[in-house]
Amino acid sequence: MFEFLLCSLLTIFPDYLFRRYVQGKRFGREITLYSVWFELRWGITACIILTVSLITLIFYFHPSTKSVTSVFRTVAVLPETGGRVAEIYVKLNDKVAAGQPLFRLDNTEEEASAELARRQIAEVDAEMTVARTELIAADGAIVQAEAAVKQAQDEYDTQVELNRLNPNVVARREIERRQVALEGRKGALTAVLSNKQTLETKIASLLPSQKASAEAALQQADADLAKTTVRAGVSGTLSQFALRVGEVVNPMLRPAGVLVPEEAGRTALVAGFGQIEAQVMKVGMIAEATCIGKPFTIIPMVVTQVQDVIAGGQLRASDQLIDVAQLAQPGTLTVFLEPLYPGLLEGIPPGSSCIANAYTNSHDELSSPDISTGRWLYLHVVDAVGLVHAMILRMQALMLPVQTLVFGGH
Repeated sequence: MFEFLLCSLLTIFPDYLFRRYVQGKRFGREITLYSVWFELRWGITACIILTVSLITLIFYFHPSTKSVTSVFRTVAVLPETGGRVAEIYVKLNDKVAAGQPLFRLDNTEEEASAELARRQIAEVDAEMTVARTELIAADGAIVQAEAAVKQAQDEYDTQVELNRLNPNVVARREIERRQVALEGRKGALTAVLSNKQTLETKIASLLPSQKASAEAALQQADADLAKTTVRAGVSGTLSQFALRVGEVVNPMLRPAGVLVPEEAGRTALVAGFGQIEAQVMKVGMIAEATCIGKPFTIIPMVVTQVQDVIAGGQLRASDQLIDVAQLAQPGTLTVFLEPLYPGLLEGIPPGSSCIANAYTNSHDELSSPDISTGRWLYLHVVDAVGLVHAMILRMQALMLPVQTLVFGGH
């Protein structure tokens, strides 16, 4: 309507002025309801052509869409393990902080595992103390064995020396007995030395390894015990939380609730523009939006990201062939809009439906010294007609509450 009125001022109105004041024709006389097309055919034809061209120009270079929403993602409240609910610390719609406990599962088995690991650590420590005591005893046994070896060696050497001086004094059998006794004492010394080495290895390697395994088991048991207390992953509002004590929950069945983060849907809007605007939409374009959750308000925004694929054409592999006709419905170009200034999205409930306009800006090209006159004039026209779309958006912002409350069946 705005485009037609504007074009009629440039076409139909001058044609009428020519007919009225140059040719002397008047409404009700020469110009009637039946002759208006014949009398004003040039102006009407030019108005229709100019209106269609202007609408095409406006909607192409300054695209608009009603597929705009403040998309947000919720966090499912899920335990890492299954179990029976023992305690519940929060209620439905409570505001929780990150890390705050929400509910606890029955942890009898996990506490028993942790206690068993602690007892195993205590046992290893006790074995370490006993092993150190045995090591001291082994040192004493080594001293005794070395003394016995020395005594047996002295006795053997004495018998051998006496036999060398006088073979009739010492019998050959006695020397052999002394030699056997010496070898026995040496074997005993080797045994106590080996026993000491075993104790040292046990103290240095085996027992520390067993203690490390017991400590790892304790850490695992503590981790499993901690998993029985389900905590909030982010700060937000707890929704759809209807747990009861004694209820069995399992992460594979269903979530215990939904956590809506505090910043959800308050940082950006996601808009779906027509595919024909793919060559026009650029990062950095200025945009405006009005949302039904915050009527009579125009929010200045900027395009921060343009998705380079159309989501409607995605294909997921399956065991059935996909007919292209199933993908015939055209998708939209996903564009992310962020407010120009912080806090402009406050007061808009996440998930609100909005209307958005994006405006082409040719300032950089107009500043080029090599631009031609025709191109310069064309770009000025393109930038100027964006004002019409801005006026339409403001009219929509005024009419949106009326359409919702009056004509929407309320």
